[in-house]
Amino acid sequence: MTAAFAGALIVAFCMLGAGTRCNADDVGKSSAIPKVIAGTDTTTDSSGKLASYNTGGTTITATNAFFQSLGSNGRSCFSCHRPQDGWSISAADASARFKATKGKDPIFSPNDGATCPSDDVSSVAAMKRAYQLLLGQGLIRISLPMPPADILQFSITSVSDPYNCNTDPTYGLSSPTTGMASVYRRPLPATNLKFNSTLMWDGREPNLDNQAIDATIIHAQSSGPPEAAELKQIVNFESALFTAQTRSKGANDLTSNGVAGGPVALSTQAFFIGINDPFGGNPMGTPFDPDILKLFGAWANPEKGSKAIREARESTARGEQIFNTKAFTISDVAGLNDGVGQASITGTCGTCHDTPNVGNRSVDGALNIGTSDLSEVNPALPLPSFTVHCDLGPLAGQSFFTFDPGRALITGQCEDIGKVKVPILRGLAARAPYFHNGSAADLPAVINFYQRRFFTLSLTFQETTDLTNFLNSL
Repeated sequence: MTAAFAGALIVAFCMLGAGTRCNADDVGKSSAIPKVIAGTDTTTDSSGKLASYNTGGTTITATNAFFQSLGSNGRSCFSCHRPQDGWSISAADASARFKATKGKDPIFSPNDGATCPSDDVSSVAAMKRAYQLLLGQGLIRISLPMPPADILQFSITSVSDPYNCNTDPTYGLSSPTTGMASVYRRPLPATNLKFNSTLMWDGREPNLDNQAIDATIIHAQSSGPPEAAELKQIVNFESALFTAQTRSKGANDLTSNGVAGGPVALSTQAFFIGINDPFGGNPMGTPFDPDILKLFGAWANPEKGSKAIREARESTARGEQIFNTKAFTISDVAGLNDGVGQASITGTCGTCHDTPNVGNRSVDGALNIGTSDLSEVNPALPLPSFTVHCDLGPLAGQSFFTFDPGRALITGQCEDIGKVKVPILRGLAARAPYFHNGSAADLPAVINFYQRRFFTLSLTFQETTDLTNFLNSL
């Protein structure tokens, strides 16, 4: 796409749907918005092919608000939610867009794409520094007010911030209990939303309408919410969207020969809150099923394909069994061990990733497995770190050291420090890096984190390979 054509496309989108809310200064920035999103849209990723299936059929982007600039900085929902990235944004894609546009793509907006809105973005070199977390880890800055005093149990007694945003007099904390805290998180996929038990990493949004309104005002810097018709288009589009890996390198087609991969089968998967909760009980009275993922069992002894294909399929099937059955000791997980009153429990991956054939948590409950714990994650990770002291409540007197206070910034409760949602696992291969803060560069790094964190999860080299192949096939 030429720069001139891209500019004309943005102008056309402004005229068609966004009215005066488009910023004329954005003309010439490459938005790379396709004219049509097919009912079944297939893209290539590092592990094969990813497919998105929309139950509403083909989408004309020029007449759908999900793809239009509704604010003042040229962004649309599509800026951070792209099909080739599993409807999130990968660090690799962000880097490619920066290189192609010299930092002029609308995703590179200082309000939250930079490490702080006050960052220098006057040159390409300056922009590389300002947008380093977006380019390196695919992170967006989330600015959250400290909770109100009547619910706040903690104070942030110190911050080590390489970007000085949390200490900035305009954008940061004004005292240990007031002001704004900046944390940096991965955009969650705008697909497979049927299976969400919690919206946003910290559960701060009550529904998709609210999420779309806040995203438009905060991320697109709109002066007001979308119009009712625009809001309906956004929510309807993403609610009808299902995404999953459809082809993997080695095993080939993930939707045939007796297996149930791909987005079409996923779209028919039943779900309700608590559908397979291992602790709270299924509201329909059905017992917990520990076989969470039942996609590739038919490949345990594949009959078709070359030797290499059969071996790849057998590996994927073994990886699914490891996910479902490999037992290890789970301890010190806030939101789980304290919730069931057991210091340690024996579980599997499915103990937390319990939603059938989807892999997120089927109940609204955030967990702290240590992905923001300075003792568990690489301390060289270029993120601010917070010292959080509990002043009130059952944990009064304790201090926590974390890259992200998590859900506690919403509830004000010490018990929620470091807690984040358990994300949906489908379409994983396309949206590296992983965890809410991008601290795992790839899926082997994710597995290595779990083995360090839960030391009884001892996987052989072959088991690690099989589990990686399985996760890449979701």
